[in-house]
Amino acid sequence: MSLRAVLFDMDGTLVDTEGLWWEACVTVAAELGLELDDSDSADVFGRLVEHVAAHLVRRSRTGTGRPAQEAVAVRLADEFAGRVAGGVTPLPGALRLLDDLGAAGVPIALVSASPRRVVDIVLRTVGADRFRLVVAAEDTERGKPRPDPYLKAAAGLGAEPFRCVAVEDSPTGIAAAGAAGCRVIAVPPGGTASTTSPDGAAPYGVLTVDSLEQVDLPMLRMLATGQISVG
Repeated sequence: MSLRAVLFDMDGTLVDTEGLWWEACVTVAAELGLELDDSDSADVFGRLVEHVAAHLVRRSRTGTGRPAQEAVAVRLADEFAGRVAGGVTPLPGALRLLDDLGAAGVPIALVSASPRRVVDIVLRTVGADRFRLVVAAEDTERGKPRPDPYLKAAAGLGAEPFRCVAVEDSPTGIAAAGAAGCRVIAVPPGGTASTTSPDGAAPYGVLTVDSLEQVDLPMLRMLATGQISVG
């Protein structure tokens, strides 16, 4: 068994956009008379725009009814896209790792919960040519934490999921990759991550690192072949 492909999450993993997404959600929530806090994180980070919109609509319900979920989703996407268009910063080690994998001929996919138009903006910075395949929010019926995006990426690269390594930053993404059968490297803020699915599923084994600067091709190959044990 060998490494067949590496599947990367985008927001918070390759580029520093998590803060921009939170700002977009806070802005739209305020328009609905809501104030977001840490308790909302599980329904905000790593989730499809539609999921976040539904969460905000549920919280904003009043005696006069609910705002239209579709309209809230459009506002979220617009706010986020506008902020991302202002510029994004690749996270430490991201471009070096992508280039090392490319030089070694390892297929790379981008697997994002963001809408395609946001992904396309980010790819102007990261480089679309670095990825053999891109899976955006619209490309699967079910998004993270369901395994569908990672299963689609693996299939599109002609690789069995258990021979792929997924690189993620959020519990939602980790759950999706684990459910698909991928080996997982977690690069969470602060270097610690929960391996429990936000939907309450059993925990998945992950290898947690502080930064992509710690990840290289030998590590990925060892993880794919089971030479690195994970919990």
